[in-house]
Order: sequence, then structure tokens, then C-alpha cells
Amino acid sequence: MLLETIKAPADIKKLSQPELKQLAAEIREGILNRDSLIGGHVGPNLGIVETIIALHYVFDTPHDKIVYDVSHQCYPHKMLTGRWKGFFDTAEIQKISGYTNPEESEYDNFIIGHTSTSVSLATGLAKARDLRGETHKVIALIGDGSLSGGEALEGLSNAAVLNSNILIIVNDNEMSIAENHGGIYTNLRLLRETNGKAECNMFKALGFDYHYVADGNVQEDMIKILQELKDVKKPTVLHIHTLKGKGYKPAEENKERWHWSLPFDLKTGNITVDLSGENYNDITYNFLYERHLKDKNLAILTAGTPGAFGLTAERRASFGENYIDVGIAEEHAIAMSSAMAKGGCRPVFMVFSSFLQRTYDQLSQDLAMNNNPAVILVFNGGINGMDATHLGTFDIPLVSNIPNMVYLAPTGKEEYLAMLNWGLKQTKHPVVIRVPLAVTRGGQPQEDYSELNRFQVVRKGSKVAVLALGSFFELGASVADKLKEQGIEATLINPRYITGLDEKLLTELAAGHQVVITLENGALAGGFGEKIAAFYGATPVKVLNYGAAKEFSDRVPYPELAQRYRLTPEQIAADVSAVLK
Repeated sequence: MLLETIKAPADIKKLSQPELKQLAAEIREGILNRDSLIGGHVGPNLGIVETIIALHYVFDTPHDKIVYDVSHQCYPHKMLTGRWKGFFDTAEIQKISGYTNPEESEYDNFIIGHTSTSVSLATGLAKARDLRGETHKVIALIGDGSLSGGEALEGLSNAAVLNSNILIIVNDNEMSIAENHGGIYTNLRLLRETNGKAECNMFKALGFDYHYVADGNVQEDMIKILQELKDVKKPTVLHIHTLKGKGYKPAEENKERWHWSLPFDLKTGNITVDLSGENYNDITYNFLYERHLKDKNLAILTAGTPGAFGLTAERRASFGENYIDVGIAEEHAIAMSSAMAKGGCRPVFMVFSSFLQRTYDQLSQDLAMNNNPAVILVFNGGINGMDATHLGTFDIPLVSNIPNMVYLAPTGKEEYLAMLNWGLKQTKHPVVIRVPLAVTRGGQPQEDYSELNRFQVVRKGSKVAVLALGSFFELGASVADKLKEQGIEATLINPRYITGLDEKLLTELAAGHQVVITLENGALAGGFGEKIAAFYGATPVKVLNYGAAKEFSDRVPYPELAQRYRLTPEQIAADVSAVLK
């Protein structure tokens, strides 16, 4: 295998054109092998192989700096920089992140897992180089819809006036994660259709030199153009047209399905993990679809990731013009939702916890300060074993400390649907709902949540009170059961509201309880439990807060994190016993 001979990118420069084609085939084999075993980005990596080979063939990395947007397209780069075993050797696969990470290799310049950042980061590297009087090259590779993100446009605007070497490669595979949305892609299509010759050219309008390659999967063409552009003296855009999923027929034919995949069978393409059972994607769609049939003011918004919420092309089409994909632009989605609510519609914006982080100013200024009744559904919020870039632990501190916001934490399906129904009926507040991670037993739902910050007592007891928030309610019930084995009949409470305290109930608890436990499936710092601890600060009540530490955990399995954070019923019960003694 040729890859075994590539100890560093310099070794690529010694290969002939036939050998480079063999190398590309081996890289595609590695991508498919890894993704079929553990899941990962399929189509983006398959489509960019020739470009990344050419980059390392022409440029002198790591002296020259390449920044990969989102890292959706970094697998070939990793294989060419000494990490190929992480794609072929089952013992090595879990050691390699799906994203760039300088701790893995000097060839990776940044930890990147969120979109639209590459041009800004590359602009910073180029400016630092210029100020220091250095001469290395700086390249940004951006694609998969990332141009629709606001930071990408901010980066382009500022990169265009650097007046020095920076090369921005726009990988145009005609797709975002799903289909493209937004006027930017109208111009990209025009440029493709005119072989890059259209007078209407947004890159030229910004001040870039512009070049176009009609088939970025032709190795010789990519090497040739990069050699021509290697020593550019001013900001330059290289627009390349590639085939997303190239080399794997299912990925070529169904680009959206194969942007990212769970583990699958290489021959059939079938997912090899069990996806049976009820899930909140289906629950949410079924509820919203039925409501849409009766309420034409209902609007569903996503930001470039509809598949994450089970919104297939068929499901998106079922909402007609009431479905809006804004591209990878969560900030815009929040502001647009606020304005749609102001205009009399009932917008529902669906977003991952880790992507909500991009929207803090819009949540605060555009939405909460204006107190418009938009509904935001936060998925994948909770402690997980994902890469550090996709953790779901920070949304509680982020949202819960913004005035006017009502952040709800349902414990199960019935309560979730009741809260969603109320959120769409009420007109006084922006409502955010933290969608539970799994369909489990929950609290007792009610129809009206207008009396804010009223916690629900599920079991009455004494000495110890367990406040188990949202998806940690089941853990709270298990803790109460474990304490009962020790002769302690604990009070079990479903807080429901993340953004406020039930001060009346908390005051009453102080009369008959010595210990209050808080459980939250997220970061403790700035979170729900700390507010409870602050409330009891001047009282004899002892408060034990349980949740995630303030850290960027990286691919740590949940059971290991649960042990680290003392989130097992046995550990919590032991802590309570120690305090009571």
C-alpha cells in the first residue's frame, strides 16, 4: 500500500501521476473503512481527495498553513500526515479525531468542528505572518455550505483587503449538508454554468483575484492550478467544482444521506446499528406536521442541518413554504424567528446544543430583549462522548441567564409535547425547550406553564430532596430509590424550568430537609444547580451539585464521564450518606 510509504507530505512529491491516482484510491478506501466501522463524514471527504493530495504535493506543509473549514474534509489530510493507521487499523481508529487537532499533529493548525471559520482563521494567520515579516503561504479550504455562515462572509470581506498572499479554495460540490440555500449559491451556480466567466462574480466584487476549475477531481488539473497560484501576491479565490461522495456509488447518488453516516455495511450501505424504537425526531415531526395542517402561521426553521432532526426531503416538502432552511446561519435564524413571531407567525427553530452557541447575541438582543414568542427546540443537549467541538453541555448556562427567556426541561415525551403545545399557544415569552435525549419515563405533564418557575414535587419525603432536571429525571428517580434502600425517603422534584427558581418551594424544603441534590445533564459552572446552591447559601441546608465539569472532554465515553463526574446512583447515595453523617 502506497500510504505506508508516506511518512510526511514531502514523500508525495516523489510520486508519479499513476502513483498519485493509486494514492487517491487508497485514501478513499481508508475513508470508507473508517466510516463504515465507527461512522463519520463520508461524502465531503470522498469528494476532496484530489484537492488535498494536490495541496500537499504543491505546498510545503507544515511550514505553509492549511486551514480546513469544519474539518468535514480533513480525512485525506490526516492520512497524508502520518495518521493513515487511524483509517485502516481497528486498534488505531479511535485514537484519531474526526476533526483537525494540533495535539494530534503539527500539520493541524486549529481544533475546528464548527462551520464558516476557516477564512477568518486563515486571515489571522496571514496577518500575523505579514506583521512578523515571514513568507510562508496560507490556504483556507471551505465548502459544504459553509459560505452561508456569517463568519465566512466577514472573513472574506477582510481577507480581500490583506494585500498579501492568501489563497481561499471554495470547494463547490453543489451541496451544503443538505441542498444549498441562499443567494450566495445562486452566484456559485452561475459561475459553474459559465465556467467561471460570468461578469456577476461576488469574489471579484469583493476584490479577489478569481480562478475556476471545472473538475476538481482531476489530479493533474488541481496540481497545475495550485502551482500557478502558489506564489500569489494578493488575496485569491480558487473556485473548484467537485463531486461529493466520489468513488462510492451510494454517496454519489444520495449526497444528503451520505454527508455523514452512522456505521454501515460497505456493500449494501445499510446502517449497522439498531435505530429501532421511538425517538424525538419522529415525535417532533409528527406533532408539528399535524399542527401545521391546522395552523398556516406555523413555520419550521433549520440552519443547514435538517437531517439531524429527522427532516428528510419528504418531510421538509410536507410543510411546503412553511419550512425554511436558512443555510448554516444560526444567528440569522434566531433573529428571523424573533421577527416572524413579531409579525404574527409561530416560528419553531430546531438547533443542536453545540450550534446554539453561535447565537448568544441574537438570543439576547434580537429575541429576549424584544420578548417575542418564538419557540426554539434544543436537541442533543447533554453530556456525551463526542468530539470536543460537538459537546452538548453548555446550553444551560448560555440560555438560562438571559432575561425574559423561558427555558423548559421536559422529562419525557408527554411533558415535552405539552410544553411544546403551550409554547406555541402563549404569546408572552420566547420559549426554549431542551429536547430529552432518550424517550424514557418522565414527570406528570400539565397543559399550562404560564405560572413560571413552579417546580413539581413527584414524591414527598424528608431529609434529602433530589431536584432532577429534564433528561436527568430518571437518574434522580434511581438516586431516590437507592437512598430508600438506606432508609431515606427522599423528596423527588421535577424542576421543569431552567431559567428561574421556585423560591416558595425551596423555602419550604429547608424546613424538613438537610441535603438538597441537583442533577443536570450539562455544565455545572453557571448552570441550574449553582443557582440552587446560591439560594441556600445562608442556610444550614447542604447542597450537592451534579453535572459536567467545566472542560472540553474529547471522545470520552459517557460511562467514563459519569464515573468522573460522580453521576451514578451509587456514588451520589454515598456522597449523601457522608454528608448526613
